[in-house]
Amino acid sequence: MGALVAAVNKTGENVVPTVVSMLRELKHRGNDGHGVATPHLAASAKTFEQLDVSNLSSSVALGHNLSCILPRDQPQPVQGDGFTVAFEGRTFPSPNLPDLPEVNAIVGMLGSNPLSNAGSIIEKLEGSYVFAFAEPNRIVAGRDLFGLTPLYYGENDALCAVASERKALWKIGLEDVRSFPPGQLAVMYNRGFSFRMVKKLRMPPKETVDLETAARAIQLLLLESTRKRVSDLEAAAVAFSGGVDSSVVAVLAQNAGLDVQLVSAGLEGQPEVLFAEEAAEELGLPLHLQTYTVDELEQTLTKVLWLIEEPNPVNACIAVPFYWLAETASKLGYTVLLAGQGADELFGGYHRYLTEYNRSGAEAVEQKMFRDIENAYQANFQRDNQVCSYHGVALRLPFIDRDVVDFALRLPLRLKISSVEDSLRKRVIRRVARNLEIPSFMSDKPKKAVQYTTGVTKALQRLAKAENLTLREYIKQVFSKVYLS
Repeated sequence: MGALVAAVNKTGENVVPTVVSMLRELKHRGNDGHGVATPHLAASAKTFEQLDVSNLSSSVALGHNLSCILPRDQPQPVQGDGFTVAFEGRTFPSPNLPDLPEVNAIVGMLGSNPLSNAGSIIEKLEGSYVFAFAEPNRIVAGRDLFGLTPLYYGENDALCAVASERKALWKIGLEDVRSFPPGQLAVMYNRGFSFRMVKKLRMPPKETVDLETAARAIQLLLLESTRKRVSDLEAAAVAFSGGVDSSVVAVLAQNAGLDVQLVSAGLEGQPEVLFAEEAAEELGLPLHLQTYTVDELEQTLTKVLWLIEEPNPVNACIAVPFYWLAETASKLGYTVLLAGQGADELFGGYHRYLTEYNRSGAEAVEQKMFRDIENAYQANFQRDNQVCSYHGVALRLPFIDRDVVDFALRLPLRLKISSVEDSLRKRVIRRVARNLEIPSFMSDKPKKAVQYTTGVTKALQRLAKAENLTLREYIKQVFSKVYLS
């Protein structure tokens, strides 16, 4: 885990200093080692002060900051057959446990013809990752099918570049920065970017299946997905609210043989946060509940807005609890956090789906849910990754698995939302929870968003009101101070 950057200077000038500058901007994503490579040479060091790039000169270069999450994580970039490559993220299940880093497997897959073979990485490898390799006069970059690991791109008259966070691209003067499309490859050269779709999420045909059969199938798929995502671990933290999604993840992680530590976080005195204690006791799993003051919330907001790189009030209010969860997991010594993201989009958890159902009917709801999964990389995944990475914690999401997603998309809407008056929704996941013997007060707990259960939104609204501002104006004001100071 860490940060990946790559750049091409369109005028043929040496781009290595630019890559080093980008890496320095992202040192919070990985400070266990730093590496830079041109197409034929690579250099790495423990610190930036020790990093010697004096013999590197090329209009094409890439770099990597290392966050050593697991013992097998090694400095990058590495050299292949006529190219250099950097890989950021994980593949599931992990290759040749426990010693082989993922980047070594990538080198093998690229072989002696990396441009032709690059698409097979996205086609074949399940996981959360981005990668880039440098050849003479070009860089090729790619991103996993769901966009679970962040990657951004931008260009101007002199440069085209990609990076794990936008701030690295802003640092080198690129203003129009966009999220790299999932499932695609991009060739970067002196004329800019050329994108190619490799693998695209598609809506499969619906299947006729009853609720119990669907629930048992999903349970098996989720268990296998969880096993793949913890195959290189003995212990991990689980983001836990006591609701149906986090409870299912926690129980399945335990069933997969993992030593589970539940973590919850929120503002002091929140009843929904305290609910997690009772739920954890029912599951018989240890819980660490961390509470924060409003003063600490103000301090966290500043850091969070710097990390998520946008003054979006909803994203800020969601990112704060995730910042706290990752911080708590890190302090407890855990480098991996499992969470239930994706369940609401796949199984109809959000109230807005009920609103759409009432207004436009079942087909419109299914289309809306599919679009939400397609766009989750921009709406959710990159935000949560960037917040967790700050604490050296990798986020793994069992619901976002190719087989789980495919099966969920095949289910008829009635197994998710039983009617236009269904206040609970996610019916099939609630049946999974009951089959796992999760108590009904948890399996039937109504959906309530994390920004409300933790008290974050109301507290920030009060802070905004004290300054005669709306929440949107307040978030924008803090963001401006963070990025314009």
